[in-house]
Amino acid sequence: MEEPKEMQNATTEDILTPAGEETIQSEQTPETLAETSAENCQPAADNNKAEETTDKTPVDEQTNVETIEPANEPAIENTAENEQSSEPTSEAEAEIEEEPAVDYSGLSREELIEALKELLQNDDITKIKNRVGAIKLRFAEADHEAKKAAFDRFIEEGGNKDEYEASDDAVAEAYRKTYSIYRERRQKHIDEVEAAKKHNLELKQQILDELRKLIDDESESLKQSYDQFNAIQERWKTIGEVPRTELNGLWQTYHFLIEQFFNKVKINKELMLLDQKKNLESKTLLCEKAEELIVEPSIAKAAKELQSLREQWREIGPVPVEQNDEIWTRFRNAASQIDERRREYYEQRREEMEKNLLAKQALIEKAIELTTETPTTTKQWNDISAQLDELLKVWKSIGPVPREQNEEIWKTFKGRIDRFYAEKKQYFDSVKDEQSENYNRKIDLCLQAEAIAKRDDWKKATEELLKLQEEWKKIGPVNRKVSEKIWQRFRSACDEFFARKSEYFTALRGSEQENLEKKEALLAELKAYSFGDDKDENLTAIKDFQRRWMEIGHVPIAEKQRLQKEFRETINAMFEKLKITAREAELASFRETLHNGKGGHQISDKREHLIEQIQKLRADLNLWENNLGFLADSKQAELLKAEFEKKMQSARQEIALLEAKLKIIDSENNKAEEGKADDGNKAE
Repeated sequence: MEEPKEMQNATTEDILTPAGEETIQSEQTPETLAETSAENCQPAADNNKAEETTDKTPVDEQTNVETIEPANEPAIENTAENEQSSEPTSEAEAEIEEEPAVDYSGLSREELIEALKELLQNDDITKIKNRVGAIKLRFAEADHEAKKAAFDRFIEEGGNKDEYEASDDAVAEAYRKTYSIYRERRQKHIDEVEAAKKHNLELKQQILDELRKLIDDESESLKQSYDQFNAIQERWKTIGEVPRTELNGLWQTYHFLIEQFFNKVKINKELMLLDQKKNLESKTLLCEKAEELIVEPSIAKAAKELQSLREQWREIGPVPVEQNDEIWTRFRNAASQIDERRREYYEQRREEMEKNLLAKQALIEKAIELTTETPTTTKQWNDISAQLDELLKVWKSIGPVPREQNEEIWKTFKGRIDRFYAEKKQYFDSVKDEQSENYNRKIDLCLQAEAIAKRDDWKKATEELLKLQEEWKKIGPVNRKVSEKIWQRFRSACDEFFARKSEYFTALRGSEQENLEKKEALLAELKAYSFGDDKDENLTAIKDFQRRWMEIGHVPIAEKQRLQKEFRETINAMFEKLKITAREAELASFRETLHNGKGGHQISDKREHLIEQIQKLRADLNLWENNLGFLADSKQAELLKAEFEKKMQSARQEIALLEAKLKIIDSENNKAEEGKADDGNKAE
């Protein structure tokens, strides 16, 4: 027995802001992203050659005074953008992967404060920025609504609007205190990052001093100097970011000292070629990784990892001159394809937003059509409410629109719905007296039901309780705030009585344990069953298992749900394993029904009924096709056309299924006629 549906006294607060309405405003387009294109790695002018001099480039010790010219390798530009991690993707792109989008539009101010406190439990303050921003926007809107409501109450109570002084309430003050915690933590994080950069600057300056000492030291052997030089370079690479203002000068000094070291130690050319070969292997590996990113499903992930590969590329020294252009072209081509995929992705995203805009405009027109005339009955109010709820669900499922139109169309749509629910509230306020009377009558029924729940005269008590249930159904609705509570009270009394009654009669059944053992055995047999290649035989076997299961009587109630769930999951797994579609199962069931039937008039009646269904569906299909032709070729009509297409597709599938059943009947009739003919021949 289910509780009759109560009237829904909806208000403006029942309308939730769709997901994506606010967050899309902060999303950047590809044009605004800090793109790092392949051209950043193009060969620079000769004055930058020192920057590309590899860590381990040898010098021919046989040469008296020789400055080693670096290979024709793409040079590192002495700019802050090349040293600091210039992400190829914007913050919005990174957050697509790392920070989930949350819709706070339907929360009250108190709920927004709790949501903010929950976010502050996150140890990493950088991963909640967008969600905190969304909460901040929503709270400002909700706080504005609260202040407006306070002002309206002040005016309604006879106050003078010129004397009204707006002030923050306790909720707004609590929000500001909570939000200040977030700002303090975020500022602390920024200070820690800057402190770390300064520390890294000190470490790199220490390394520069060590390089100078190494260059000036004449007591060390070539091998010792080279080993120290390699260790210094490894330490340099492991140190993180430094302040951007110090970056350019730091790198210029570093590469100048590297060149001075090479000039000093004059590493032989053979070692240089060996090092260049090693660099070629490293850059070849980077090319392979970049080519793998071309098919990476996540655009943001591919762009982020490509930037990491570019940074690694800049850290690797030169390669043999004859292979420099080839390896650089290979890496650049892979990077260009990834950049092109990213541009295409955002172009497609813009097109989708335009389509979403047209769809939402069609929903606005539908909402205006539904709310133009004021309902006069409760049923009309609830019917329109249900349709508006469906429109809102569709709205939420459509997705974001261009930022410049987002706020305007949402206000239009929400404003139309808000006005409807405000009028609906006024209507339902007029029936509160009736709801109060209904509440008192239902309280009386609860008291009677609770008294019956303790009785043991099962037959008479059952009849009386059923009469109470019928009477309950006839009573009108009550206020929705107490509807569920009073219904649960009445239902609990009924459930208590029927549970006691069930326990009493269950005790009389001595076969439940035996039935449990039978079902356990049948379940084990089902799991161990091996299917053949004949799909019809497999389907028949599955149906036989289900028939035998149903024939077994009751089992202990504590085991009923577990057994039924395990049996159903096993059956479903077999259907999936055998790839038996719902249509095949239905046709097989229909064929078995015909075999088990009495035939004759029943089969003939079924055939006529199928023909009537097919004819009706075809008539509906023709009507829908005609209606589709009358729709104007406007963008606003695309949504209605899609609905007609879904109906037409469903009708075609239903016609195909009915025609398949009709063929089964005709086939069975033909077999029956052939059987009669054979019997006649035998008789002759």
